[in-house]
Amino acid sequence: MQRHLISAADLTRDDAVLILDTAEEMSRVADRPIKKLPTLRGRTVVNLFFEDSTRTRISFEAAEKRLSADVINFSAKGSSVSKGESLKDTAQTLEAMGVDAVVIRHGASGAPYRLANSGWIDAAVINAGDGTHQHPTQALLDAFTMRRRLVGRDAGLGQDLAGRRVTIVGDVLHSRVARSNVDLLHTLGAEVTLVAPPTLLPVGVASWPCEVSYDLDAALPKSDAVMMLRVQRERMHAAYFPTEREYSRRYGLDGDRMARMPEHAIVMHPGPMVRGMEITAEVADSGRCTAIEQVANGVSIRMAVLYLLLGGNEPAVTNTRTEEK
Repeated sequence: MQRHLISAADLTRDDAVLILDTAEEMSRVADRPIKKLPTLRGRTVVNLFFEDSTRTRISFEAAEKRLSADVINFSAKGSSVSKGESLKDTAQTLEAMGVDAVVIRHGASGAPYRLANSGWIDAAVINAGDGTHQHPTQALLDAFTMRRRLVGRDAGLGQDLAGRRVTIVGDVLHSRVARSNVDLLHTLGAEVTLVAPPTLLPVGVASWPCEVSYDLDAALPKSDAVMMLRVQRERMHAAYFPTEREYSRRYGLDGDRMARMPEHAIVMHPGPMVRGMEITAEVADSGRCTAIEQVANGVSIRMAVLYLLLGGNEPAVTNTRTEEK
């Protein structure tokens, strides 16, 4: 493991599998009466969020507290950032407080990389989403969910996703989740297909390690997992498709389309979901949809990342097996 987690593309196959296996062990903490480990006792982690977030921020905070870290939550709103303070000055303030790790979400692509490589702060940096660039822990929790559902909870230990077929549908242009998933799933051996209107695909997508299609109906019967993306209107400054109804007709997932998927196939969504547009309530509430599982798995993955960056170099699962022997 490297010192920072900035991009899913930075992870080797061994790195990724190590995180997934460690998360599997961390998930067992949730079954205990007291959901705590002493691993990061005495360590201080700052959640530095320059963008609004619900799932990611709460998930990181839960992970940090379950590992017994001291947690500081920073929101740009109501802080000196709203008065014009720069990222550098904010980082140096945190450095003066002696923090051990910074979890950062920022609207500017590259901000976590800048923080990690600037020399402003001597702490591990974890990217919790930067602009339209990367969201590595989201890709990890998605891969963790797929491995559990498609390979099996215990059988999956040490395994990657070789040969699995994953279809990612929707607003790829503005999606850091799509970029991170393409990078990580390729590293783990999966075959990825992007399905979107031409207007919602980024320039240079042909160089990505995946296939591109405009036909959702053709991709569904060959998919082990279908990930629906939200149309990010807050990042749009032009008309990318005629109407919501037309988008839903071409690229929305409803019950009829879900029926064309293989019986074992799952439906995923990173959230928040816009029901009735990219996904219907029938699909979102079905047993094949893993959206709630993804949220729960996010805590385990983020515990694993924090543990490996700050706590130890060996997976927790290895320690447990050694004790059992």
